[in-house]
Amino acid sequence: MKMHDQVSWTSIISAFSQNGHGREAVSMFKEMSTTHIKPNCYTYVGVISACTGLDDAFAQVVMLHVHVIKLGFNSNSFVVSALVDCYSKHGRTDHARLVFDEAMERDNIVLNSMISGYSQNLQGEEALKLFVEMRNENLSSTDHTLTSILNSCGSLTLLQLGRQVHSLVTKMGSESNVFVASALIDMYSKCGHIVEARLIFDRAAVRNGVLWTSMITGYAQSGKGSDALELFERLVTVERYVPDKICFTAVLTACNHAGLLDKGVKYFKIMRDYGLVPDLDQYGCLIDLYARNGHLRKARELMEDMPYDPNYVMWTSFFSSCKVYGELELGKEAANQLLRMEPGNAAPYVMLANIYATAGLWAEAAEVRKLMQQKGIRKSAGWSWVEVEKGVHVFSVGEVTHPQSQEIYDELGKLHLEVKEAGYMPKHLDELEDLGL
Repeated sequence: MKMHDQVSWTSIISAFSQNGHGREAVSMFKEMSTTHIKPNCYTYVGVISACTGLDDAFAQVVMLHVHVIKLGFNSNSFVVSALVDCYSKHGRTDHARLVFDEAMERDNIVLNSMISGYSQNLQGEEALKLFVEMRNENLSSTDHTLTSILNSCGSLTLLQLGRQVHSLVTKMGSESNVFVASALIDMYSKCGHIVEARLIFDRAAVRNGVLWTSMITGYAQSGKGSDALELFERLVTVERYVPDKICFTAVLTACNHAGLLDKGVKYFKIMRDYGLVPDLDQYGCLIDLYARNGHLRKARELMEDMPYDPNYVMWTSFFSSCKVYGELELGKEAANQLLRMEPGNAAPYVMLANIYATAGLWAEAAEVRKLMQQKGIRKSAGWSWVEVEKGVHVFSVGEVTHPQSQEIYDELGKLHLEVKEAGYMPKHLDELEDLGL
């Protein structure tokens, strides 16, 4: 083309963006900025969406956000939605919420993006609050909204609320949507109702790889490794489906949770039969499987030999196994790696002190605790919750605000004595309590 107008520039930017060429889309946008042609709202949606997969995505989207404000496109729902989505996908829900709060109009497009952003970042409570707002304002929900809310119900194990959303799914006729059905399977599995998850799977009119993988994952998370592997074998032999890496991650997770080391190694090797090269997720499953079964040296060798650098999650799971098996030297190495990655995180200090304490090295355990105090590092309080008669009760260590706190502590005291009499107390419980661990 000899002449480029707003439509042609926007078309090429959107084309690059939609086909995974984010860097080229941003480059074309910058080139457009040097011409007399002004971008429109669709141009900004395309280039903002293109930032998602870039290494410097946050810096790029902030720059585009400034452009959007200057040109007054921050009143456009599609542009606001794109900003919320991009910030959320990079874990910046604080920035996404600011964009959301400043939106001149909150329609279902913008609300769906913010709900999805919270759900993706495991901020289920915030997602549910917005969903309630959305329902109160009589704004229509989409299949994407329902998927996000079901994911939040699953992550928070809110079974009763999940069932209410399931009723809404049925009312809207969205059970045929494979992503909604997958989210239902995930929600019921995480809430401990694997039978209901299987009913959703069996009733599905169309079962694609997403649905099969969700059911296999549900079985794996529920400790039903044999059922997960049986379903996988049916998938590849009867259905003739070619599994992808996500499916293999679910299978390896099933082997991991069931302690099936030999089968885990077998499935890891046959990935290549399907033309798949294992990535960090599959290596992580196999390393964790070796470590959980006490083969810590083999797990460490695999960490060294794999073509990836071990990440924080991998070192954490390896460290946990070192603690279980009392492997002091490898545990110290894992602790040092974790402290290098996140020096302000209290968890490695606490776990290292526990390893020392289990080995009877009380001076070393006390030294670790002292180092935490010197650096001002404190262990964050753990929280737990239980759903009773449609109400959610939240608890923390030393919790006294619950109206039945006294009765709860009395019951815990009784359980403590019963467990102690049964001989199940940790070997060095008193010393650990003295150290404040």
